[in-house]
Amino acid sequence: MRLALPQWAGTLAVKAAVFITVMCCALAALLGVLVHVSVTNQTVGQARDRALSRLAEATAKFEAGDTLGPDARLDPPGLPQALRDLALAGDRGTMVADHGGRPMMWAAGPVDGERALAVGIDYSQQARTIDGLDRAILWSSGLAIGATLLVGAFAVTRVTRRLHATAQVARRISGGDLDARVDDPRTKEPHRPQDEVAAVAAALDSMASSLQSKLLSEQRFTADVAHELRTPLTGLHAAAELLPPGRPTELVRDRVAALRTLTEDLLEISRLDTGRERVELDTEPVAALAERVVRASGTETEVVVVRDLVVETDRRRLERVLGNLVANAHKHGRGPVLVTVDGPVVTVRDHGVGYPEYLVAHGPQRFRTEGGSKGHGLGLTIALGQAEVLGARLAFANAADGGAVATLTLR
Repeated sequence: MRLALPQWAGTLAVKAAVFITVMCCALAALLGVLVHVSVTNQTVGQARDRALSRLAEATAKFEAGDTLGPDARLDPPGLPQALRDLALAGDRGTMVADHGGRPMMWAAGPVDGERALAVGIDYSQQARTIDGLDRAILWSSGLAIGATLLVGAFAVTRVTRRLHATAQVARRISGGDLDARVDDPRTKEPHRPQDEVAAVAAALDSMASSLQSKLLSEQRFTADVAHELRTPLTGLHAAAELLPPGRPTELVRDRVAALRTLTEDLLEISRLDTGRERVELDTEPVAALAERVVRASGTETEVVVVRDLVVETDRRRLERVLGNLVANAHKHGRGPVLVTVDGPVVTVRDHGVGYPEYLVAHGPQRFRTEGGSKGHGLGLTIALGQAEVLGARLAFANAADGGAVATLTLR
């Protein structure tokens, strides 16, 4: 099972700080251990050599019958038992042990086969030297780690700040602001070394420019096509009105009307794409507006009012949104179609096969069809665009027991 980390543990700055701290501590510990071991071995070695030299002199005096020095004794009471056993076994050795509250370097060897001759040298100065060295290592390691953390945090923060700015621009672009750019100064100076963050920023700006160019070209094409179709459609409509009554005439008039509706939808989408639409606010009860939309649709649609609310909105645009949702429910779903008003939330539900997966995941897409089925045309695209102009949120989902559910949340 993977442990859940706190939110702050996922940031690059924290990860870099933890990595730098761990590496600094590991390096400081390694260097400290190496210095400590080297100096301690050298200090202990010098004290051991000195003690063994004194022991050799004391042994020579004992064998010559001379008086032993003040630091040499036979079986002294402070001699460590392990070192005493080693001497009685016939070997020489040294050991550091406390004696009288201070450290001593002991050297002992055998005499007479039954007694141990030992020399004790004060080891306090060497012990203080090693303790002072250990403290110096700790203080210097702490200062080095702190300085490295400050420098590392400064360097990493600069990188993460640039990455955060790049991420903000990416979110603005995904939200529809195609004019957003990172404009990293490093990308404008080719002679300067380009790091990875600058490369990402340049790629994002290039992608945004390309995307904006393609979308503007598509919008211009849609608007131009719709405008160019208007004139011949007007003449075609007039010509269809002059045809004699009959079934062929009805078919022609029906197709001309459908083509005119499609043209008007394209013009409306092109206006929505420009982002220049302005709302005309007015107060309106949501329930009354929903009932009016249903009556105008001429369909068998049930309106359920859970809670009515008077909102300040653009009446024409809201009617357009609800009218398109109701028409789409009857055209692509199955009855019964239900419009539920619960305060600022209006739900339009049918009992058909539901929305396609791509529509639920990514929203309506113009003229898209999937699996050979009939597409959803422009109605839902216009409804979503008008909802955005109103500042409302339009979401699409499928009910658990079947059917498409469109939820409009007014603000």
